Amino acid sequence: MSSESFHNLVLSTPDTFPAFPYTRPYTIQTELMRHLYEAIESRKVTVVESPTGTGKTSSLLCASLTWLHDEKNRASKGKLDDAATGDDWVSVQTRDRLRRELEAQELEYEQKLAKARRKEAEMKSKARVRKKPKPNGDESRRQSIHEDASFLPDEDDDDLEDCDGMNLSLAVRVLMARMDPHAHNEELEPTCTKIYYASRTHSQLTQVVPELRKLKIPGYTPISSLSSDSVSGQGVSYSLGKRKAQDDLTSSCCDDQEYYQSRAVSLGSRKHLCINDELRDRVKDIDEGCRELLAEKKENRCPHLPPVGEEVIINEFRDQILATPKDIEDLAIAGRLSGICPYFASRKAIPQAELITLPYNLLLQKSAREALGIDLNNQIVIIDEGHNLIPTLLSLSTVHISLQLLQTALNQVTTYMTKFRNRLNPTNLVQLKRLLAFLDVLARYVGEWRDQRVEPRAAQSGQLASPPANIDQKAQQFEFQEVLTPTELIERMGRKVVGLNMLEIVKYLKKSKIARKISGYAEKLTQEAEKELELEVASANLKRRVSGSRKGTVPPLHVIEDFMVALAGATDDGRISFTLTNSSGPLLNAKSKSSSPSSVEVKYHLLNPAPHFRDVVDEARSVIIAGGTMSPISDVQNQLFSHLPPERMTSFSCGHIIPPENVLTVAVTKGPSGRELDFRAGKQGDPRVLADLGQIILNFTRTVPGGMIVFFPSYKFLNTAKSAWTSAANGGYLDKFAAKKKVFFEPEDQAGVESVLHEYATVVSDSSTGALLLAVIGAKLSEGLNFADELARAVIIVGLPFANLASAELRERMRYVKREEEKCLRDGKQQTIRKGKDAAAELYENMCMNAVNQSIGRAIRHRNDWASLILLDQRYSNPSIRNKLPKWLGGDNLAVPEHFGGVVKAMGIFYRGKRRKG
Repeated sequence: MSSESFHNLVLSTPDTFPAFPYTRPYTIQTELMRHLYEAIESRKVTVVESPTGTGKTSSLLCASLTWLHDEKNRASKGKLDDAATGDDWVSVQTRDRLRRELEAQELEYEQKLAKARRKEAEMKSKARVRKKPKPNGDESRRQSIHEDASFLPDEDDDDLEDCDGMNLSLAVRVLMARMDPHAHNEELEPTCTKIYYASRTHSQLTQVVPELRKLKIPGYTPISSLSSDSVSGQGVSYSLGKRKAQDDLTSSCCDDQEYYQSRAVSLGSRKHLCINDELRDRVKDIDEGCRELLAEKKENRCPHLPPVGEEVIINEFRDQILATPKDIEDLAIAGRLSGICPYFASRKAIPQAELITLPYNLLLQKSAREALGIDLNNQIVIIDEGHNLIPTLLSLSTVHISLQLLQTALNQVTTYMTKFRNRLNPTNLVQLKRLLAFLDVLARYVGEWRDQRVEPRAAQSGQLASPPANIDQKAQQFEFQEVLTPTELIERMGRKVVGLNMLEIVKYLKKSKIARKISGYAEKLTQEAEKELELEVASANLKRRVSGSRKGTVPPLHVIEDFMVALAGATDDGRISFTLTNSSGPLLNAKSKSSSPSSVEVKYHLLNPAPHFRDVVDEARSVIIAGGTMSPISDVQNQLFSHLPPERMTSFSCGHIIPPENVLTVAVTKGPSGRELDFRAGKQGDPRVLADLGQIILNFTRTVPGGMIVFFPSYKFLNTAKSAWTSAANGGYLDKFAAKKKVFFEPEDQAGVESVLHEYATVVSDSSTGALLLAVIGAKLSEGLNFADELARAVIIVGLPFANLASAELRERMRYVKREEEKCLRDGKQQTIRKGKDAAAELYENMCMNAVNQSIGRAIRHRNDWASLILLDQRYSNPSIRNKLPKWLGGDNLAVPEHFGGVVKAMGIFYRGKRRKG
């Protein structure tokens, strides 16, 4: 279809969306879907805020798939128009012939999917999971000690690139080549415009497929029925009954489906999709274990991959994947039923899929997209849970190296070089010497950096008579964290590193797969040492020197590779931080005296999230970033889309579907004592502040029915309050709380969260008084959990969770955004600094409010839900703060009583009204 014909067929935005799964969408849902449809058609980037309970997922799917349906009709009409433009009999015959061909292709493919659905139904009806294949060979044989020659670098693969940094073996590359949709294949597969639907976790993505199944997307539309009006958006014919049989072929592919089932595929990790139980039980890292197994010879390869030359087996399973929408769990179950690996089969389904759900990392990392064959050109990208996007972009470029890992890598390479020096060819020897020089210099520098900070600390505590003379002034001040630019680090490491071409070393490491060879040899030595029981001392020493790599774990050199790539390609927005750590984690200041520092964490990280997202924005037709709480939206726009012209950027913020009387939002500026509430970090230990807070919560327990959640800005503040309230001298508030509601605390470790939630929910449902849950903003309970109905009749936010400015990384990022703003002012790209704030202050405040808004969103999860949202701190009365609350809560919707009595009165009226209605 020519670009001119394509652009002449403009899709106008529908007024209604018959595909919506429920009888009549709410007005705000229709407005949202219209906005999304228009954004896709107009090739725009939009940031959308749709509160939980407003049907965000359904609206996103309905609008985008409705556009996709209309786009398919437009494309078909365009092909017919391009085939012949006249009204003479030749043109008419040409269009008719092409129309019949297009219809036959579509119907034939539908018939193939219908066949796949029937086959899958037969497999399920048998309800027999395929027996686990017997492992090929003996476990001891698979883990037998290889001949030393097997640890030498591969020299015959130098012309093969390694899948853009994915560290894939030759066997994996051959497998992916066989499954490459672009490879020569006698079976021509259709491709189509796609919607890539990404979210942070698999659990969030599992919510998409059930909503997809509910949609009433129109069935097959014969091309012969298309007219000029039928592609205008308004005139699309939505035949919502069963598809009419056009002929026998059409009838055979209907398969008794009432509506069209969009071809969808869920992409996931090996962790979620691997069906090789023997492998899962044996290895620590399933990705690395899978790669090792694929590198094995034929008899030891994974039994769930079809033999070479039998692609038809995996193609049939691919059709089953596309025939019926499946989430990750469904996909894994289908793989077990068929005995075919769902991890690789799902990737083969990408070209024919219309909707692809995938976690952030597979979409946002260019290397992952290229390895999967994902081409975003002219496609639609939907990023759900968009408040996680910026932190994810920053973390995906982060590389962590501990001093221990660095020393392990150095020892492994040294041992390997000692053994194989005389058997390595000159190229291998030169590159390994360069790698060894880099590791040696970096390990010595990191060790010296640590000693400069540990030794004066020991001297101060009396462990040393006096600090060493070479300790500089900064070390004397116990600066346990330092941030450098990559250039500064390379200069400090000296001439040996300045002259190294690190990208050349990394290229060699990837081509030769030497990291696994070195790791494998270290594992061999460890196994041999373990067998020498009579040489216990020697064994312990040897294990200490070369251990750190086990079967199925990531070789340390792979992390070093990532760090070298980051170091060599770093730009002005990259930084390297050094942080002293101990068993409890990083030490950020001199007050961290709970235990002595023992190691160093070296971390490469980015200050700017935009560059790695720019490829996605520039390639895609439209990008939609959606979330329940995206406020402040300007923060997302400023950090990610400052390079876009204003006409391509838009936003939409939904109101809530709940009636206004179902929510009470109050900012409490004064406590019962009449003192202003101020929960800044420096005042959190003040007994008067803690007494005011305890009395406020006690008053609320007397008014709020059911469950009540109080979010603290940090675990430190929560623990301080808990300790103070335990004492009768300080009011004994915990006992007073318990007299009204059973009290629960959010645990600091992940292991205890599930049991606390279960017991809390049980008490709320079984008791008439409810329960009180004391939690922490930004921790496990503040995001992704559903505290609907009685589980949260009140959410109380204590203070403002501003990040710790003791973090050198945070300070560096704030300096960076301030410099960028000043640069824009100089270049004339920005007229003035924001009212009274520079970019650094704005970033700092936005980070805080993002966390607040996520915690607020735990309550009011559907239209009939109701709760009060209470903000405790006089700073919430500040216009700049209240305007960063969600639209349906902030601004004029936020009540700010002058005295605490006004708060109690407002809450009494609110809950009495609900009791009367209940």
